[in-house]
Amino acid sequence: MNRLSLTLSRGIARVTESALGPYQSAVIRIGFATTWLLFLLREFPHRQELYGPDGPWGWDLAQQLTSDNHAFTALMWSDGQAWFEIFYLLAILASAALLLGWRTRTASVLFMVGVLSLQNRSVFVGDGGDNVLHLMSLYLVFTRCGQVWSLDARRAARGEAARARGERVRPDRVGPVLWLVLGLVLVGATLAGRFDNGRLVPALLWTVWVGLGLWWAVQRRARSQEPRILLDVIANVLHNGALFVIMAEACLIYSTAGWYKIQGSRWQDGTAVYYPLHLDYFSPWPALADLMSSSGTIMMLVTYGTVMVQVAFPFTLFNRRVKNVLLVLMMTEHAVIAVVLGLPFFSLAMITADAVFLPTSFLLLLGGWAARAWGRLVRRGDGDLTLPPQRAPEESTPGRVGFTA
Repeated sequence: MNRLSLTLSRGIARVTESALGPYQSAVIRIGFATTWLLFLLREFPHRQELYGPDGPWGWDLAQQLTSDNHAFTALMWSDGQAWFEIFYLLAILASAALLLGWRTRTASVLFMVGVLSLQNRSVFVGDGGDNVLHLMSLYLVFTRCGQVWSLDARRAARGEAARARGERVRPDRVGPVLWLVLGLVLVGATLAGRFDNGRLVPALLWTVWVGLGLWWAVQRRARSQEPRILLDVIANVLHNGALFVIMAEACLIYSTAGWYKIQGSRWQDGTAVYYPLHLDYFSPWPALADLMSSSGTIMMLVTYGTVMVQVAFPFTLFNRRVKNVLLVLMMTEHAVIAVVLGLPFFSLAMITADAVFLPTSFLLLLGGWAARAWGRLVRRGDGDLTLPPQRAPEESTPGRVGFTA
């Protein structure tokens, strides 16, 4: 009993005292923001047909659907062309801000609003990758995904270094101004009845806005450490819970996909992969598809291998080496899908979801390579977004995060 109690107390302390997986959460932040940003930029010439008020799925049809299913979309606030263009641009800017880690907490909320609004506006546009992005945009709001590899982390590190040298650090002015502007938008939208269709998202937006204001007030005004420590513990618990949900979601996607494939006759006889390779919609490179499908043995191995990897992956989390091998196989499979079947954004979303399981040592090595490559590109020493040598994020002092709205 004593050993069990000790283990339990250590587990609780680990969950509450630190935000686990800082590099994994940074990778999924960068990955999903990049996926959505690239999608918005690629579809910019076609934005009217996909999400515009005059598209095939008209504004009236979208309004009827959202009234029935209560899905949140800010594009239903107005059927004007100007509002659509402004919102599409704001979605691009929010994705770029989240990618760079600028005001990460607010950027993650705006990123979620952009993803949900555009996807719920035209529900028949997209694929499985959009469904993953839809869910992950909600989960990212609860994570502290800007601890490393972000502009927020670099700003916090510079502030710590300045305090260590005894220099006066200028108070943050951008954060409070941004918080005030977004608060006015929330008040206006609520009073105008723009949140009538939605239920969960408006409550989440108000909760985050109030939480950010409380965080700033405690950081700046509290005379004792207890309120700061309490808020830091709550933030850590939310982050660790969201990270666990993201991992569980990835396992659920693979396990359900694998078990459903087992029930299909084409997957049972080893020919399922052959057919999509010969669909015009999924054949951007017909010659490459013909080359792969010319061998029945290769088709059979790929078909059975896909099922086995997807079914086995959740169970391999108990063995680190086997898990890493399957991660390589799954990421390679998605890279092949991106090229051969012409589904780059689906593959990028799934690779990003897989990245949450990557070992920290590999991510540190990858970050070092990226930092050196960026340094050579810009030819200056401070051009990277990595933190300078300092304490690990898990050991950061509560109350020193600052207002990063």
